Amino acid sequence: MLNFDKARFIKIQSGAVAIADKIRPLMREVLGAGIERIYFMGTGGVQLLTFPAIELAARYTTFPVSACFPAQVILDPPAGLNEKALVVMPSLSGTTKESVALLPFLKERGVRLMTLTGHADTPLAQQADFTYTNFAEDDTSSESFYLQTMIIVLALLAETGKIDDFDAVVSELKTLPGLLADAKAAYEDDAAKLAQSIKDEPYHIFTGAGAVWPEAHYYGMCILEEMQWIRTRPVHAADFFHGTLELVEPGVSVFLFKGEDALRPLGERVERFVHRYTDKVWILDSASAALPGISPRVRSLISPVVLATLLERLSAHLEVLRQHPLTTRRYYKRVEY
Repeated sequence: MLNFDKARFIKIQSGAVAIADKIRPLMREVLGAGIERIYFMGTGGVQLLTFPAIELAARYTTFPVSACFPAQVILDPPAGLNEKALVVMPSLSGTTKESVALLPFLKERGVRLMTLTGHADTPLAQQADFTYTNFAEDDTSSESFYLQTMIIVLALLAETGKIDDFDAVVSELKTLPGLLADAKAAYEDDAAKLAQSIKDEPYHIFTGAGAVWPEAHYYGMCILEEMQWIRTRPVHAADFFHGTLELVEPGVSVFLFKGEDALRPLGERVERFVHRYTDKVWILDSASAALPGISPRVRSLISPVVLATLLERLSAHLEVLRQHPLTTRRYYKRVEY
């Protein structure tokens, strides 16, 4: 496999799942201390990785779980950002400028802060009330944050009596890192072929629904736009027929991500349409990955994790074919803005 360290990958994703051993008693503690709402506050693409967890919460409970951008919160904080709130802040570097700037603001309001970082010796890890550090880098961070934030919400649902299978789900998740590594290997040839097919495309439409929509948005914005300087148009499959469909014509590249949850039919509707009007349709379906021992219930939760792990293989081949390393930037953390 091209530029892939299997042992490193498994170690990182196992570390992400290991948060389950700590998070349920911690959730019990904060709920007992009077926490009545949870905000996920990530900056940039990492915030997109929290959206499947937020949607999971909305599916099972009326307990308020929502997302806010740190840079926006400082200017216009939401109602309820006080001592009864828990903020969960993911940051791979632990030094994200906008997130660090939020720390004194939250402290003044008595907000409890939980951070998820890739490095312990950082402001976000050291200044939080609760922190969980799992080393990762760009090529492994998507799965890590998807898994950690999902487990946090599962713990909330378990502690509030909305689900009764937390331990069973976690037991399956602990087998996932090795299965994901195998899924990467199985997809390697297809990833190489897909990279060859799209390496010169100047523009893509990305779409999906349900838990995989954030991954469609993330891959277009954070990988192709930021890391490859390729223009993209991410659009939710529910909105595809309210504007974006008029951009579809022969030669237009459309990526459709399909998951395994209740909103899969929205993606299938797009699939039926785009095949009629363009010859460049690329479908990534989490159901195509063999994950022995993973139940349909858990597969529906981890669809974005599966797609993220397959797409990393596409990225690995793209950077070589396009002679554009994924670390190359013009502006991001290069200039003041």
